[in-house]
Amino acid sequence: MHNVKELKIWNKAMDLAVQVYQLSSKFPPDERFNLISQVRRCAVSIPSNISEGAGRNTKGEFKQFLGIANGSSYELQTQIIIANKLNFIDEKSTNEILEVIDEIQKMNYKLQLSLSK
Repeated sequence: MHNVKELKIWNKAMDLAVQVYQLSSKFPPDERFNLISQVRRCAVSIPSNISEGAGRNTKGEFKQFLGIANGSSYELQTQIIIANKLNFIDEKSTNEILEVIDEIQKMNYKLQLSLSK
């Protein structure tokens, strides 16, 4: 078991979730049950799955939950691009969030590799 609060990837994913909540609050109100809820669900899923995996008993279980978190990060990436194409998010904000997502994906991959040793 790992102390999740000490994991850099978890802290970065927590910051991303807050950033996504703040950004999605500016989406059109009629997207409340659509894209807003989807991006928020994905953003919360990333640190949640990292946390759940860190609390498991084996490296294999941790890796499994990191894989789920990674899938959520790719889903979020796609939804952010869609929001940009719909002009819900400006180019600067889109690029900033996509950069953070990319960084989390790289951290996730490295952490999974380290758990394989």
